[in-house]
Amino acid sequence: MPDLELFGTAACPYTEEIRDWLEFRGQKFTEYDVERDRDARERLRGLSASSHTVPVLVEDGKVVQVGWQGRGCSIE
Repeated sequence: MPDLELFGTAACPYTEEIRDWLEFRGQKFTEYDVERDRDARERLRGLSASSHTVPVLVEDGKVVQVGWQGRGCSIE
């Protein structure tokens, strides 16, 4: 099974929506809050040109989705 990572924030409701969707599908994933975890934020910046939008879904080290159903939250 691929390594799936969710980069988001507690303040962004779309992070919760994508988390719920992943859990509903039974997918295992690791979640990072980029507002609280500086290392995760720096990693996200290295992975995505859209590093100011969350949530971001990463599979096997590659960004596969930015935002949730066309919506996302801006971060500084």
